[in-house]
Amino acid sequence: MKYTIAVTQQCNLGCSYCYISRNREVMSLETADKIIEFMFHHTPEDETIEIGFFGGEPMLEFELIKAISSRIRSHRGYNPDKVNFFIVSNGTIFSDAIADELLRLQLPFGISCDGPPHIQDTSRVFRDGRGSSTVVEKNIRYALRSFPFLPVNAVYTPNTLQHLPEVIDYFYALGVRVIYLNPDISARWTKEHAQMLPVLYRAVGEKYIDYYKQETPCYISMIDSKVTVIMRGGYQPLEKCRMGKGEFAFAPSGNVYPCERLIGSDDGVTHCLGNINSSNLTQVKCSHDASQIANATCPSCELNQYCMNWCGCTNYFATGDYNAPGAFLCASEKASIGVALEVINTLGNEGIPFSDHLAGTPLMSIIGESVLKG
Repeated sequence: MKYTIAVTQQCNLGCSYCYISRNREVMSLETADKIIEFMFHHTPEDETIEIGFFGGEPMLEFELIKAISSRIRSHRGYNPDKVNFFIVSNGTIFSDAIADELLRLQLPFGISCDGPPHIQDTSRVFRDGRGSSTVVEKNIRYALRSFPFLPVNAVYTPNTLQHLPEVIDYFYALGVRVIYLNPDISARWTKEHAQMLPVLYRAVGEKYIDYYKQETPCYISMIDSKVTVIMRGGYQPLEKCRMGKGEFAFAPSGNVYPCERLIGSDDGVTHCLGNINSSNLTQVKCSHDASQIANATCPSCELNQYCMNWCGCTNYFATGDYNAPGAFLCASEKASIGVALEVINTLGNEGIPFSDHLAGTPLMSIIGESVLKG
């Protein structure tokens, strides 16, 4: 079960592609308490709880995050082996004191950064228009001292798509070993962009292979996630989108949404499933069903079981329908699956068994290599 708590919709950046509208509201502890009760009540006993702190920029309300995490840990239903936390930050706010608190409270931390300065400053700027790259790069270097497996999430847009291999080089040179690449799902992707993907993804795959051969492996989401899925014979039911059933996002107001990407302006209407402060919020569900894809192509496609055509929010931004994937997602999935197969074949011939991927824990191959190197 995945729960996202948007502690604030305030942000110190003005990113051009942000899907969360800025307002002044900050979540109250009273609302947080009701969310905590909802989480523990709605999670089946055999499932883990993943709790993400989100925004706006969540680090603007770091004290509130600490208070909420403390209340979660003191809840009668809390089990440290079945509750995982995560904070997604824009990387502009970090310090030794924050690092110490994150480590003390065991709150994993990740940074969103789109790449080197000429890419980062294209979209991710401060509200006065200044680029954020200098501050964010400094904080990535800083954070890696305390979090050697710091995940960095890079969003690529139609204007920066061609720079994907350069983005990988940039993060790798900084010492980042966990890289997530995600398209701007609200962008206007064209057929020309889709046609670029196989070459660009293959270039990323070649870098991935080189890192492995140099015994300095790097986790790259578009490759490792697909290697895992291929090794395991397809996506498992709990790995697919369960928004509004196994995934909920809470705005600072207490409004409940099926996914954090759908909070938007938090108007309480669009995508909204109800409010946590309402006494009749018991069985909330959205209309998305990951097993019901609304087109004739996907069910007959030989790659269907390895494809993320079930991602409701991505589909909605592309087509206006939770269950109808867009053409760019189709092209991206085909390209990433193809590259993953090339990686499996190439590195398989080198004797790499991908046992961690088969177990569903691809990050362990990166962590294991680093531990062995001391």
